[in-house]
Amino acid sequence: MKKVKTKVKAKVKAKAQSKIKNKNIKKVIVKKMKTIKAKTPIKTTSKTSKKITAVKKHTSAALGPVGVKPYQLKTSEEYMNEKQLKHFQNILLEWREQLMSEVDRTMHHMQDEAANYPDPVDRASQEEEFSLELRTRDRERKLLKKIDEALNRIKDHDYGFCDDCGAEIGVRRLEARPTATQCIECKTIAEIREKQTGEVS
Repeated sequence: MKKVKTKVKAKVKAKAQSKIKNKNIKKVIVKKMKTIKAKTPIKTTSKTSKKITAVKKHTSAALGPVGVKPYQLKTSEEYMNEKQLKHFQNILLEWREQLMSEVDRTMHHMQDEAANYPDPVDRASQEEEFSLELRTRDRERKLLKKIDEALNRIKDHDYGFCDDCGAEIGVRRLEARPTATQCIECKTIAEIREKQTGEVS
């Protein structure tokens, strides 16, 4: 009887140990799978990679100029002095140049890629791609107008001040959005008003 009990205990112990081992093995496998997923790049076909790069190009230019270093603020420095105005002028001119190059790229792309596909699905996908590009260019056209307005404000030494209350917009806010014409407080109030009334200011 004692022998049977000891055998049963040994079996239970072995099962428990095997369960713990399996759990540990599972944990190790999951960890390895995560590291493999992180290391291995996602395989994409030529069509999808082209679309990804196109989307990246569309969004990058609209967000702002790439590679512009932030302004190093000094203590007791006058707001919107010549140095700061020059910094923002460089940002706006760089951004303008990038947007203009995107316009040229779109024109060449649409001229080169335009083809009368016999397959209606291919035709539809091409039309969708072109319409997306044109919509982006239209948004950028409006943005170019704002950039020109901001450059004119720099010339008039009126840049960096809120149109509504006349307060300082702030260097960091202007670096994030160089075409900003309102301080954070006025912009927040305007957004709340827009939500309530549905009118865009």
